[in-house]
Amino acid sequence: MTKNIKLWQAEERPREKLMSKGASALTCAELIAILLRSGHAKLNAIDLSREILLRAGNNLNILSTFTAQQLMRINGVGQAKALSIIAAFELGRRMAVENPEPMPQIQSPLQVNGIMSPIISHLPHEECWVLYLNRSNRLIGKERVSQGGISATVFDIRIIVKKAVEHLATGIILVHNHPSGNPRPSGEDLRQTEALRDAAALFDISLTDHIIISKNKFYSFSDENL
Repeated sequence: MTKNIKLWQAEERPREKLMSKGASALTCAELIAILLRSGHAKLNAIDLSREILLRAGNNLNILSTFTAQQLMRINGVGQAKALSIIAAFELGRRMAVENPEPMPQIQSPLQVNGIMSPIISHLPHEECWVLYLNRSNRLIGKERVSQGGISATVFDIRIIVKKAVEHLATGIILVHNHPSGNPRPSGEDLRQTEALRDAAALFDISLTDHIIISKNKFYSFSDENL
């Protein structure tokens, strides 16, 4: 049986350490232990956190994809603990969705990948997002326009153009992910991109780029002159 955390020196306990040194001083296991609040009969909260991390290969990106059911298969993790972990990761994703600065100017596909990769690169299904730009190429909004399955997602061109007009956008960037890990466009990706480009042009809105993101790389239509 592992030693009860309450018997540790105060400066070693996760909550006290967080208060005195800040969150950055804690290990991942210590941060998760704070979410768990307690362990179980054989493991204290930190050891249980280490077990949870081990199940995810000590990879937070993988752990962030675990469902409540997957977490609850770990001995000592009930519904409350599982949902606390899921809620923490969801807050992180929502923070990533928020613009890091007001109206950043989009200057490259790499910059778009930096904005969108934390949001969609880890997903087990395809999602399609649109970034709305003004005349200065500044980001004035972004939103998900469709969610699909493992290998495809279909978006409504009319809705995208309508929303671009509502945002008073002069440019849009289409972004979606490929869970397969291969970011190269499919034939359907090429067809949908061309159809969206033609429809947007009718309203004097340019499709600046279409970027496909996978876990470790991305594909830019503009980089490939498509």
